[in-house]
Amino acid sequence: MFALITSLNNLLGVPGLASEHGEMVDHMLGLIQWFMLLLFVGWSTFLAIVFTKFRKSNNPNADYIGVRGHASTHIEIGVVIVEIILLLGFAIPLWSTQSEQYPMGPDVVKLRAVGEKFNWSFQYAGLDGNLGNQELRFVNTSAGNMIGRDLKDPNGKDDFVKSGEMTIPVGRPIIIDVTSKDVIHNLALVPMRIAQDATPGVRAHIWFRPTKTGEWDIICGQLCGVGHSGMKAKLTVVSEKEFDAFLKDNSEEAIKASAAQPAPLASR
Repeated sequence: MFALITSLNNLLGVPGLASEHGEMVDHMLGLIQWFMLLLFVGWSTFLAIVFTKFRKSNNPNADYIGVRGHASTHIEIGVVIVEIILLLGFAIPLWSTQSEQYPMGPDVVKLRAVGEKFNWSFQYAGLDGNLGNQELRFVNTSAGNMIGRDLKDPNGKDDFVKSGEMTIPVGRPIIIDVTSKDVIHNLALVPMRIAQDATPGVRAHIWFRPTKTGEWDIICGQLCGVGHSGMKAKLTVVSEKEFDAFLKDNSEEAIKASAAQPAPLASR
């Protein structure tokens, strides 16, 4: 049944699914596609009948009263009812689940995505599982602090930053803190069926659980300037074992680097 509902999605070129909650999104999208197809066929048929039946040669004298029945009113009411069902039955429950029921526990992977013209940077919570603080006033490009990490925050001593690539494990819940350094961007993870605006000074959050390994593009879903089309990064989903090794190696390097030199002063 799910394959039938989502068959139009595949026909229209919707990218493959790679997240747990994405099946609900595709199910809702499939229902909307079929509903819109039904409306298209229905209204096209109606227009063809009207143009044929009421053409000038068949009706030389205008009728100023028009339709006397209530069929069109009933159809319009039916369309409204179906749209309400789609909104209340599918869209709002899905939004509520993703926006309120955030996962908890030691297996949760926490990241921060920071957008800027025209690049994505990703800060990883280290081995302690806690993201260090980040603020725009701490940005110091000359010292290599590109996203504004608070280098005095103890939670961030084992954090590390990767530019242009997000690496996450399959099968574990991922929470991403999304923000921006300059203008409004949008972190769009299409195969995960999730996106979030990155707004300067705002902390927005999304979460999802990847269901398969692979590589995909991360794009900016918000027009942000002349380089918008080139603002891409790579999303890589690996096995838990590979991710644990990736996290351990980079966190240990971050701890060594933090201990080897004093934290630079924040730029003003």
